[in-house]
Amino acid sequence: MDRIQKEENESRLLHSAASHSADSAGRAFTEQTDPWRTRYERDRDRIIHCSAFRRLMYKTQVFVNHVGDNQRTRLTHSLEVTQVSRSLANALDLNESLCESIALAHDLGHPPFGHSGEVLLNEKMKDFGGFAHNRQSLRIVDVLERRNPEYRGLNLTEETKSSLKKHEELIDAETGKKLRFPRLEAQLVDIADSTAYHYHDIEDGIREKILDSKKMERDLEIWSIAIEESRKRHSNQSEGILLWRRAANEILGMTIADVREESHNRLADAKGKTSIEAQMEDKRLIGHSPKFKTMVAEMHKYLYENMYFNEDINWQIRRSTQLLDKVFDEVLAQPEHIPARFFEAAESTERAACDFIAGMTDRYIDSIARTLGVLPAY
Repeated sequence: MDRIQKEENESRLLHSAASHSADSAGRAFTEQTDPWRTRYERDRDRIIHCSAFRRLMYKTQVFVNHVGDNQRTRLTHSLEVTQVSRSLANALDLNESLCESIALAHDLGHPPFGHSGEVLLNEKMKDFGGFAHNRQSLRIVDVLERRNPEYRGLNLTEETKSSLKKHEELIDAETGKKLRFPRLEAQLVDIADSTAYHYHDIEDGIREKILDSKKMERDLEIWSIAIEESRKRHSNQSEGILLWRRAANEILGMTIADVREESHNRLADAKGKTSIEAQMEDKRLIGHSPKFKTMVAEMHKYLYENMYFNEDINWQIRRSTQLLDKVFDEVLAQPEHIPARFFEAAESTERAACDFIAGMTDRYIDSIARTLGVLPAY
């Protein structure tokens, strides 16, 4: 099937408010269209093959990278978000390829050591424009990656790039109107992101004995339901590792099913509206039912109280970010260690240093620390 046939299928099969690749606002640098791939498929391929995507393999999700081999990393998280996004997009008649591109790119800007690393870099850059991983993701695909001598960045479509502007004001480029919400595919990836990390953080947390499945059954409604459903399906597994693994999968399935049903009903009421009109609705068209949203919020709060703030995790993060802090200061003191390409895209030495360090993996921080003569704080 060539690109023209794919675009015709999109026009015939996708929801009217979905993003149709034939209607894309295009790329900053005009290129000849691909005969086989749609614009969003081309975005996806460029993201997968870029250096920043590969480095996600060695970047912290919750557990720092050297803790073990089974925990999720930024790369595996991105792949899980992609899987959930594609499943939902297919079920809701939204653009699967655009969802895939957004999901694969959404965490490109995360620095080493997870959210603690992000907080540290934002503090270091407070007088120089700050730092946020979503803005850094956009900066990576716009200027820092280099795959073509004719332009900087990956030259992605406007739709993929605008969908990375999480928590920022959105303006329709054509009309200048302020939009209330991101496009539907970005809304979908946003909820797929939280769905994936709730599911895998529970699984990783129980495996590492940070979370207690039996205590969760007493304290957390959604886990109690998931455990009970797992016992019904597998009557020979009243306890043990396979039971809680099945329960974690049950939560994933329950969450996807709820988003699918609730969003399907909302989209049915919006039939005939365009993508821009859908962004100006009174509420998001992709979301949870009220009851399930409450259970998800309780789960999120529970994970913060019992896992994300757990000292067994935080002492590892704390010692790692202390090292990151020292490396940042030493890189500024010895800017000759910053590769020249970072100065080409930066307005200051501080921004060049930030771009350099934000792109590092957890393990490369240790390597560059030794080169700079920085000793770890442990």
